[in-house]
Amino acid sequence: MLILNSTLSVYVKVPFSFRYPYHYTGAVDGVEEVPPFQPQVFTYVCDVGKRESVYLTAEKVRREVGDVDVLVNNAGVVSGHHLLECPDELIERTMMVNCHAHFWTTKAFLPKMLEMNHGHIVTVASSLGLFSTAGVEDYCASKFGAVGFHESLSHELKATEKDDIKMTLVCPYLVDTDMFRGCRIRKEIEPFLPPLKSEYCVKQAMRAILTDQAMICTPRLMYMVNFMKSILPFEAVVCMYRFLGADKCMYPFIAQRKQAMNNNEAKN
Repeated sequence: MLILNSTLSVYVKVPFSFRYPYHYTGAVDGVEEVPPFQPQVFTYVCDVGKRESVYLTAEKVRREVGDVDVLVNNAGVVSGHHLLECPDELIERTMMVNCHAHFWTTKAFLPKMLEMNHGHIVTVASSLGLFSTAGVEDYCASKFGAVGFHESLSHELKATEKDDIKMTLVCPYLVDTDMFRGCRIRKEIEPFLPPLKSEYCVKQAMRAILTDQAMICTPRLMYMVNFMKSILPFEAVVCMYRFLGADKCMYPFIAQRKQAMNNNEAKN
């Protein structure tokens, strides 16, 4: 399994019993636990936004560890600026890491999967790849691009009848990390839709991967929001956003980012 973050790739060589847990029979009550396994973990530094770096690192992984059968595209960055205040370089960086990197990593590892007709590609996108909000145009565009890439590739694999290469799209709601610290929806709604714990998101994603689920949105309410966005007129969607407080949910986050940058400049 190869898990890709913004500048670091982690290859985990895992025994068969980890991906497909089972129990031995013949013990007390007819069940015996599988002995603890010791996965081998290898780390590589790689700028996934640069295709040359991806291709060189991919070759190094194949040479030093072996072929990759599970590719997890998890890299993601956010600029935290309104469009007209966002430097062009940050917009380009967001698109390269969040979207373009999926092309380079897939081109690096898909050929062997096609040869073996075996593998799994996981795209960690976002609920903001299904519906958008104000203030994060670059992030939304990059995640919409990642979702479009994933869906098109899924259709291509089906068209070529490579049915044993699985695809899983992961679209979580706001996760409680520093990435979007400060983001807030309407305070009356927030108790019913709080930021997700990262451990919960990982468990849901792993369950989807191990069961070959094509798509997982967390929480399940995201399926409904996406469906309503698809069938309602735009003005009705705007009203729904305003009711939830989702129309300006990124504004506190952006203001917090701006204040932090100003404080750093003042220190320097």
